[in-house]
Amino acid sequence: MRAITIAGFHAEPELTERPVPEPGPGEVLVNLAAAGVNPFDIKLVDGALRAVVDHPFPIVLGSDGAGTVERVGPDTTGFTEGERVFGQFMDVAHGRGSFAEYAVVGAGKLAPIPEAISFDAAAALPTAGSAGHDFVEETGIGPGQTLFINGASGAVGQAAVQLAVAKGARVVATTSPAAADYMRELGASVLIDYTAAPTVGQVRAACPEGVDAIIDVITLPGELEEILGLLKDGGIVVSSNGAVDRDELEDRGLRGTNAFANATPRTLSFLSESVADGDLKIRIAETTPLAEAPAALERLKNGEVNGKIILSI
Repeated sequence: MRAITIAGFHAEPELTERPVPEPGPGEVLVNLAAAGVNPFDIKLVDGALRAVVDHPFPIVLGSDGAGTVERVGPDTTGFTEGERVFGQFMDVAHGRGSFAEYAVVGAGKLAPIPEAISFDAAAALPTAGSAGHDFVEETGIGPGQTLFINGASGAVGQAAVQLAVAKGARVVATTSPAAADYMRELGASVLIDYTAAPTVGQVRAACPEGVDAIIDVITLPGELEEILGLLKDGGIVVSSNGAVDRDELEDRGLRGTNAFANATPRTLSFLSESVADGDLKIRIAETTPLAEAPAALERLKNGEVNGKIILSI
C-alpha cells in the first residue's frame, strides 16, 4: 500500500510502499478515503514524543482519518465490514498512522460516520474537534461567563468558539484580519486582532473586569504569566502546550490544567452529529492527493493555510 512515512526524526516525509497491516484483537482495519493533517504531525517529525515512546522507524504519519471497515480483528465487536468510520489512528509505538491507503486502529478510537457527513468532513474532526470539545469542557464555562480563546482562528480554536457559544458563553477570540468575518460567523463576541497590537492589552481593554476562563493553544511553558493577569479570581486556564503550573496557580487563587485531545467514541459521535445537524462548522482549506502530503505539511508549518488540509486517498 502507499503511505507517507518518515525514516527518522527530522527526516523528510516521503511516499513509500508498506505492507497492509493486519488487525489484532480489539482492532479494526480501515480502507481510508481521507486523512486530516494536523500541526502535531509536524511535531512528531521533530521528535515531540521522543522521550515518551519508542519510535520504530519507518513510521506512517497521520492521526485523523475516515474510510470504510475492511475487516475486524479477533474478538472485535461494534463494527462491520463496509461500515463508514472515522477516528484517531496514530499509534507511534507500532509505527502506524492515517496517511496511508489502509490503517489499523483500536476499536475504542473509532465511531460511525453519519450518512450526512462526507469522508473529508469526518477526517477533519477527530483531533481538532476533540481538543476543542475537551478544552471547553475543562473550563466549565457557562451562560453569562466570558471565555478568552488565544489561538481561536486555528482548527482547535474554531471548534472551541462554537462549542462555548453553544453553552451561552461570551467568547473573546484572537484572529487575523483575514479570518475575522469567519470568526464572527462562528459566534465570537469580541475579536482581538493579534497583528495590530499586543494581545493581552487588547483583551484587558475589552474586558476590564477580567475573564472567567482562558483556552490557550499558543503560549509555551514559562511564558504564561502575562496571560494569567487577565483572569478573575478563581478563574481557570486550559493549555494545550503544557504551559500550566497548577501549584503556582493555586497559590494565586487560580485554577489550570494541561489538556490534550482524547477522541473517545462518545466525543467523536457528538462532534459528527453536531456537524450533521448544522451546529458545528468545519472549514476545509484544501483537499490534496496523498502523494502531496509532504508539501501540505510544509504549507501548514509555514502558516500558509487557514483551515483544515485533507488528504484524498
